[in-house]
Amino acid sequence: MTMKSAKPYIEENKQRFIDELIELLKIPSISADSAYKKDVILTAEAVKEQLEKAGCDTVEICETPGYPIVYGEKIIDKNLPTVLVYGHYDVQPPDPLELWTSPPFEPVVKETELHPEGAIFARGSCDDKGQMYMHVKALEYMTKTDQLPCNVKFMIEGEEEVGSVSLGWFIERNREKLANDVILISDTGMISKETPSITTGLRGLSYVEVEVTGPNRDLHSGLYGGAVANPINVLTKMIASLHDENNHITIPGFYDDVEELSKEEREKMAEAPFSLEDYKAALDIDDVYGEKGYSTNERNSIRPTLDVNGIWGGYIGEGAKTVIASKAFAKISMRLVPDQNWEKITELFKNHFESIAPKGVRVKVKPHHGGTAYVTPIDSLGYKAAEKAYEETFGKTPIPQRSGGSIPIVALFEKELKSKTILMGFGLDSDAIHSPNEHFGIWNYLKGIETIPQFYHFFTEMSK
Repeated sequence: MTMKSAKPYIEENKQRFIDELIELLKIPSISADSAYKKDVILTAEAVKEQLEKAGCDTVEICETPGYPIVYGEKIIDKNLPTVLVYGHYDVQPPDPLELWTSPPFEPVVKETELHPEGAIFARGSCDDKGQMYMHVKALEYMTKTDQLPCNVKFMIEGEEEVGSVSLGWFIERNREKLANDVILISDTGMISKETPSITTGLRGLSYVEVEVTGPNRDLHSGLYGGAVANPINVLTKMIASLHDENNHITIPGFYDDVEELSKEEREKMAEAPFSLEDYKAALDIDDVYGEKGYSTNERNSIRPTLDVNGIWGGYIGEGAKTVIASKAFAKISMRLVPDQNWEKITELFKNHFESIAPKGVRVKVKPHHGGTAYVTPIDSLGYKAAEKAYEETFGKTPIPQRSGGSIPIVALFEKELKSKTILMGFGLDSDAIHSPNEHFGIWNYLKGIETIPQFYHFFTEMSK
């Protein structure tokens, strides 16, 4: 039995699908800021309501030590395969607000060069409310047209943007409830609207905050300048020393466990369509920058990195205040590749950073969170089903592609639930996730709703 095309149903319900997503995007579910706690919980309730409307027989808001997880399921036959859909309803903080062309929680549809049919501009539109909601609407289509070929479960969390701190706790206590044959996630992207791709690899993550303390109070820069260590000056020098002239990370032992891809694998990666000039133009930069000896696509996918995500200290208000700050701070993330253990890397960073501090300052390194890199095999049943699904709706075979991003819980899923994860992302690099003016193309949103049911069909057929 073939899965009928969802196109007619999508066209008939297109405006409703867009309007429902817009309503979800209006809620500022910022998990990193406790001031938005009520909004995060309100979003969980909204997701529960939509899962019920889409056809789930059971939906519950499951309490955790942090924000709740929304669990839903529709079991039609226990002898059939079960797909577990994972997504998250929390979003990144929208700062800096002044760079948004429209308010981040007042969604608007705008036409762009890449999205002449329109894109929804709002925080969370692509990461991950829009992509998560594609799965809810795909379920609606399959249930309303009586075409759901297998069982489905949903696990939608509210802490992904702060490290999924409660997810492991929840999984340990609900392994039987979450039992599945494959896990399906849309929290990644594809090469372009013309060139579909399936993400086969994710980098791991180590995230830390550092604090450098000098004198016991802010000092007059005239009376004390040049006589005591300035924590801001010291911190910037320490950070600068973490890369050498070839942009190689200088932390001893950092590369010990890095997976080195073969020449053949690197050549295969290079076959993916990529225009360096378009890349630079999209970012408004004159040239790219990174580790010597690797291409741009290799630097942002198969190589580890170290980046400062934020730095502060001293006086940053209007006008001048001539002080030597008592403290300086920075937040630093390290993206890791297969075989690198994030806890080991965190410890290596801590030991090295403390060792390079000059006398006259004290250094504190505070680990935040981390996760393990993940690679999914392209010969698995789930990958082959996804490949067939894209071929059905795009008319071409998707390209396997490693991503530079991190979804730390994917490795956790394989360890705890013993199942493979398939990453069917429909976002684009230009969607500005985590940045001002995040957006998600309406074409991409609807294409996801069209493609996901085909995955269910092919996975069920191949499982027989």
